[in-house]
Amino acid sequence: MNLLTIRKWASVLIFAVSCQIGCSENDFDKVDGPNVRVMRNEDGSRTIFERSPDNKTLTKKTFSGNGVLQMVTVYRMDENENPLSCKIYDGKRNELYKVSYGYRKSDAQLIEERMFDSRVRRINPLDGVTEMPVRRFIYTYDGEGKRSRGQAITLIPGHTANDVYGKEAAAPENPFKEATPTNPKASPLKR
Repeated sequence: MNLLTIRKWASVLIFAVSCQIGCSENDFDKVDGPNVRVMRNEDGSRTIFERSPDNKTLTKKTFSGNGVLQMVTVYRMDENENPLSCKIYDGKRNELYKVSYGYRKSDAQLIEERMFDSRVRRINPLDGVTEMPVRRFIYTYDGEGKRSRGQAITLIPGHTANDVYGKEAAAPENPFKEATPTNPKASPLKR
């Protein structure tokens, strides 16, 4: 290796270490290219999006206002650049959550996100085998194909919906059913 190559790799290593410890204002501005985007947030934090050249991976890194790495999210994408799964890490690269995305077969619209806790595997008590998500987001679409806001469902471990909300969540009987008269010999009213 020549001296120029060593200096080049030394500067890359120094930049990588400084981003792990903390980045200055100028270091963020140096990160650029066709596969990198930098967002400056209102609170002074920054988010860097890095896309792989084949568009199969998208990495989102969030830094605090003083340049300390706060969170990393790595998305795995399909050929249409829709997320298939992602892993969420804290600033120290500890894996916190893993997320899977579900799409409708008929039109490939996103209908569900499932977030699983990576630190503690939660097993479904009904079957004792499958892993339970910590949170689910369900999406619906209107007649024009516009997606609704996600409906978040947080699953409380060890409890069923009946335990949390009570036995009867819906009307026990059909409210449109014709009521039987109190007097069985009475004739119905004419309308």
